[in-house]
Amino acid sequence: MRYTGWMNTKRLAVFGGSGFVGSVLRREAEQRGMELVCFSRSERVGFRIFRGPGDLDGCGAVVNLAGEPILGPWTAARRRRIVESRVGGTRRVVEALRGTQVRTLINASAIGYYGDTGEAEVSEGSPAGDGFLAETCQAWEAAAEGAQGVRVVRIRIGFVLGDGGAMRLIRPVFQAGLGGNLGSGRQWMSCIHVGDVAGMILWALETPALSGPLNAVMPAPVRNADFTKTLAAAVRRPAILPAPALALKLLLGELSRVMLDSARVRPDVAVKLGYAFRFPTLATALQTK
Repeated sequence: MRYTGWMNTKRLAVFGGSGFVGSVLRREAEQRGMELVCFSRSERVGFRIFRGPGDLDGCGAVVNLAGEPILGPWTAARRRRIVESRVGGTRRVVEALRGTQVRTLINASAIGYYGDTGEAEVSEGSPAGDGFLAETCQAWEAAAEGAQGVRVVRIRIGFVLGDGGAMRLIRPVFQAGLGGNLGSGRQWMSCIHVGDVAGMILWALETPALSGPLNAVMPAPVRNADFTKTLAAAVRRPAILPAPALALKLLLGELSRVMLDSARVRPDVAVKLGYAFRFPTLATALQTK
């Protein structure tokens, strides 16, 4: 799908465009004929440091993906960086939109918003959960909603599959035949291929009727045991070495909740408004990097 021009300009600003999702988004946006202005914390080829609203001149929309990675020990300092990079960073983006031509903000969030869902299914209308990630996502989204006169889409991204992110660490373990269930293996996972994250962001730009929360997950969540089995089949290796929940908690602390909590999330808004998933199942997504 080429850029159809419903925005006042085809110029798109991207914050956090150097990461896993951002790199794929940039490539696909350029293929669709969009002109990109990409910002990073450091000046480098293809990126610039954001100086102020003047840097958004001519931009019709902003995609904000910026945020400190959550992988790694959650020390007090790391927690502050995780929150500040998302909440404080989004506030600065929102402040910069005032008086510009920007009419749409696609702001990243995460399905961590829902907390541990257990066996319950949740969708965009479900309440927020509790815990560090849920509270961070709530504050993150509240910062985005501060944008005045701008259509805001809060895209809650699930566990991203592809050749990057956490999968860059997980896939080699399975390829070595060392994979296995995490904890009981019964917890739910809501995944999405990176190509569909980028595709959903661009689709949201082209769907002016869409605003508010948008779950970026596959139509069907899977249990961790099924994820393990499917990934092992994709790399043609056995997966017989489970990681006990207690060991994960001792090793990772509260970060272990990301791996052990259930996330049974439905993409109701995307399905209702007609987003066409490229990788609608776990098997198709894991076969493609």
